[in-house]
Amino acid sequence: MQKFMTCSYMDGWRNYAPTVLRLATGIIFALHGWQKLEGGLPATAGFVGSLGFPMPEFFAVLLIAAELGGGILLILGLLTRWAAKALVVVSLAALFLVHLKNGFFLATGGYEFILLLLAASVSLMLTGGGKWSLDHMLWKR
Repeated sequence: MQKFMTCSYMDGWRNYAPTVLRLATGIIFALHGWQKLEGGLPATAGFVGSLGFPMPEFFAVLLIAAELGGGILLILGLLTRWAAKALVVVSLAALFLVHLKNGFFLATGGYEFILLLLAASVSLMLTGGGKWSLDHMLWKR
């Protein structure tokens, strides 16, 4: 009974936790990047420019590369910490420049979802890809 109450029976599965987080976070970011790519560079640059960024075309390319490329790298567990660092920057920009002013709830365009993506990215930046990643297979870390 104590094993059940403390959830220690799940200890053998702990190595899968970063994998689950990487896959979910990576899929979300990759699809957001793909959506921006499919919408076209001019539309993404227009959005980025509306946020006050200089050289909006340049920053639109960086945004698409970070979301699409970073998401794919997270899915693969390759260069996980570097990909997560880029996605932390994207998440912070989205949090402060887009969502924070809309309050907490997603229904009003708020920051609850981006806050979760930020937390997931920070977690992966700190922990790396985990045992079930290409990082671990290639570099044993």
